[in-house]
Amino acid sequence: MAKFISQEIIHQMVARWASPRAKDYRFKIFKDTSDFFRVEYGSVVVLDEKPFLILHNAKEGRFGLDDEEKFWVKRSVDLIDGSRKIIKLVFYEKFMANIAGIDFECFRSPKKEARILKLVADHKNFMHGYAVEDENGNIVRVLDVVNGKPLHIHLQNLECDHQAYFYELFPDILSKYIECIKAIKFLHENGEKHGDIRRDHIFIDRDSGDFRWIDFDYNYRQRENIYSYDLFGLGNILIFLTGMGDVMMTDLKKQNHPALSLLIDDDVNIVFHNRVANLKKVYPYIPETLNSALMHFSSGANWFYDNTSQLLEDLEEFIQTQAQTQ
Repeated sequence: MAKFISQEIIHQMVARWASPRAKDYRFKIFKDTSDFFRVEYGSVVVLDEKPFLILHNAKEGRFGLDDEEKFWVKRSVDLIDGSRKIIKLVFYEKFMANIAGIDFECFRSPKKEARILKLVADHKNFMHGYAVEDENGNIVRVLDVVNGKPLHIHLQNLECDHQAYFYELFPDILSKYIECIKAIKFLHENGEKHGDIRRDHIFIDRDSGDFRWIDFDYNYRQRENIYSYDLFGLGNILIFLTGMGDVMMTDLKKQNHPALSLLIDDDVNIVFHNRVANLKKVYPYIPETLNSALMHFSSGANWFYDNTSQLLEDLEEFIQTQAQTQ
């Protein structure tokens, strides 16, 4: 592309790949994306001489916040080839988290996400894209859209009881989730962390069926075990998948569930104390080999996993045991 892009050329590009604008419409063109609030619908971001038409801010659903806008994340159209891209602009934030008495300093790092995008460029279990500096040196990430829906939405839409789910659907889901754990192991072996492992950060690729991690710009500091925050996230998702959703203490109380007389404080999730981790007390047919893995993420855990290999070994033992009983 030429270094100077005229309004006329942009009009021609937009008309080819999106809804054309009125002839007198003047596109706002940004080569410096520092003020991401100014980068609005209908403007054009130019990165390494490539123009992108901004459509709207991305949204994410987390804990019921289905319309929470991420003002620094823009859906866009590549005006060269018409492909849809997600443009992730630089946004810095930090906060403290505490899990089981362990403090974590969490912060966004565009540079870290740029490194990981390069590392996982050919890995099927991650989103793909590349990083480029804008005119002011901001590290902007240009991401391919993962065609599919988040894993937790898929589970919420299932129409079966837990026992049918556990025996008929869970084995395949667990197999694909194990691939996700191995993908995190790959990061750790290369000195990187995901940093924000959550159920809504796994998408099911509509074309391949693969589970794919998204959003790895969070980083964290922790002196004892630099991978422990990722491990807690992996455990939370494992409990969620095993339970076919969150098994909430409040829901059990509303149902006057018989498991209430069996559950104790040690049986809840170490991070979210209203969620049950000891699922065998609610669903007795869950094998002990699997439930023991869940209990590593309970309030009563005697020790936590130090690495992904330990978690994978326990899950493989569960799978082998199941295969022998069939």
